[in-house]
Amino acid sequence: MPIQKVTEKIVHLKNIKSFSVIGDPGCEGLGTTMMQVYANALECASQDDFILIAGDLVPEGTDRFYKAITGLTNAITNNAVYALRGNHDTGEYDEHFGYHNYAIVCDEFTMIVLDNAFRKFEEEGLILLKDVLSRDDCKNAIVAFHIPLPNNFTGNAVSAEEFSRLKKVYTPWKNKIKYFVCGHVHSRFIDTVDDIPFICTGGGGAVIEDISGSILASDINHHIIRFFCTGTSLDYSVVDLCKTFYTKENEEQVMSGKLAEAVQGEMLAYLTYKTFSERANARGLGKIANLFEALAESEYRHAKNFYSITEHLKPFINKINDFIKVEEFEYKQLYNMMRDYAKDRDLPLSRQAYAAAAYAENTHAALLKEANNLQKFDTDKIYVCPVCGCLMTEKDKTSRCPLCGAPEKDFLVFSC
Repeated sequence: MPIQKVTEKIVHLKNIKSFSVIGDPGCEGLGTTMMQVYANALECASQDDFILIAGDLVPEGTDRFYKAITGLTNAITNNAVYALRGNHDTGEYDEHFGYHNYAIVCDEFTMIVLDNAFRKFEEEGLILLKDVLSRDDCKNAIVAFHIPLPNNFTGNAVSAEEFSRLKKVYTPWKNKIKYFVCGHVHSRFIDTVDDIPFICTGGGGAVIEDISGSILASDINHHIIRFFCTGTSLDYSVVDLCKTFYTKENEEQVMSGKLAEAVQGEMLAYLTYKTFSERANARGLGKIANLFEALAESEYRHAKNFYSITEHLKPFINKINDFIKVEEFEYKQLYNMMRDYAKDRDLPLSRQAYAAAAYAENTHAALLKEANNLQKFDTDKIYVCPVCGCLMTEKDKTSRCPLCGAPEKDFLVFSC
């Protein structure tokens, strides 16, 4: 059983050379999109001897959510998975995961897990910290908890007074502590606290957030932290989840096909409801339009969930390159070919639709090529014709749509 319920204050493990830390998989919900990130993290961590979840396994500490995250974890990995309590992990936590404060003693390192989910270290945790650090077999100690210590990157941390309580306990054995590790912040940063390396990791499922002017969401990928023994030393590496490690559904031929069909079906429903919302608005039926707008959004979220399961992950810039290739194929080959096919068979509406789409896809590709240089892309206002979908920037916008002639006043404006 991968999920471990800790029933002893000190757990002894033999022949352990590595472990991974996954932060904050479920605090924002256990929906498929976030759980795909968590599944990918678990699969990536499968090369290590065990896994630690650095808190916030669930959005709310109820039995239902704990059973859901346990069932998913047990279905994906064969590794032993240990938990530490986060601020969302309340309620029946003890029944599912056992002690809040415990230590894992291995031959080459010792992990000490402390509960500070409510921004205070529990007294029993500090007693455990003292007892374990004072042991002769304690070396390369990792002190893990959920809420960060005071640091140089975020104020979302325990108080200086609370850190002083911790420091007072570990100071006599400070030389034994190799790392401080925490979660809670949905990002990643590496700092030094009291001359000890401090690693904050919250990239195992929750949406990555800006945490400072120097650490933006755009700079950080979902990730895990791997720790591994090198001789008598304990080192670490950051592994970004920019490629697909979890492939279970993709490898099941029937399910992968059905998932693709589900994406298409949900997106068709999205388009249908979106269209009817616009028609209802045009008739002055605001409440009906609102209903169809909400239905469309729900169908889009369904499509996104199905899509996330089988998406082939790549680094962000590589995905942009893929989009360029698709757009170029459409306007250079596919849509022109279908336009000519429609012309030969006297299908004027299809001919018009393909010709208009080819024109727009050309612009799409050009803008995506500019966006390939993420830092220099400076187009901050884009216009879309609501009639035919023609896309224009400020420099090529005209008083009427160059394709269908719709007036400028009707253009949809996308600005930042």
